[in-house]
Amino acid sequence: MYVATLLTNPNTPTLEQALVEALCNAWGGDDVVWLSPDEAAEFKFHEIPGNQWEVWAELQLIGVDLIVQPVLKRRKLMLLADMDSTMIQQECIDELADEAGVGDRVKEITARAMNGELDFEGALIERVGLLSGLDETVIEKVLEERITLMPGGQELVATMRMNGGYTALVSGGFTAFTAKVADELGFDENRANTLLAENGRLTGDVQRPILGRQAKVDALEQITKRLGLSEADVLAVGDGANDLGMLGRAGTGVALHAKPSVAEKCDIRVNYGDLTALLYLQGYARTAFADL
Repeated sequence: MYVATLLTNPNTPTLEQALVEALCNAWGGDDVVWLSPDEAAEFKFHEIPGNQWEVWAELQLIGVDLIVQPVLKRRKLMLLADMDSTMIQQECIDELADEAGVGDRVKEITARAMNGELDFEGALIERVGLLSGLDETVIEKVLEERITLMPGGQELVATMRMNGGYTALVSGGFTAFTAKVADELGFDENRANTLLAENGRLTGDVQRPILGRQAKVDALEQITKRLGLSEADVLAVGDGANDLGMLGRAGTGVALHAKPSVAEKCDIRVNYGDLTALLYLQGYARTAFADL
């Protein structure tokens, strides 16, 4: 048995009942269940049709995400989340680089690294090197003035924890940011790289070993083992090439507003919904979200 979830941008909910019912009928589905009026709906069906991705592409043209997955074990017991451009709307290193006056150069490297064109570790070392001499106090300034949470993140973390889930923030960014974001969103733990500083200024280097793609997979393995969970119990979300390892290993790996080269490697893609999409695809109705 499979389930199809259709959803759209919660700020402009335009999911039409006729559209959902037409697809449900075409795929021989059971009754449509609305998870949020005009925003998210689902139906269960027995066999994935050969035109799944053609339908997905057509729905993308009208701002609708379509997620197809097995019904069995779709509600997860652990959330493993990337931070930059996933739980927050920015790339922290790009924001620091703007303050250091090297924003354009660093943003170019970041974009290529997230698209999988550059080795993540080498790209991180190069970008951090350009921050050498930056006053440490700039980190707090960036956190206060430039960093904003991705919509739906608080609901996602709180609802999963309310239902017994464990939440971990794993970033190729920096602990100075993950600590604050994890605390604000209510994550159980966070892992990231540590920027090195001397005499109140960044040295232009990071503590070794560098947390990149493999370290995210390691986090998945270590945390599930510690909690006695299987990888099938994990919902992972990210947007960049260094997230592909954990997205591929998790029971449900979600490419959220991801780079095209990343999205094409993932079966579950959210381009229009926000982080609440990760609750809808588990079958949570908006009325079941945690009160904030």
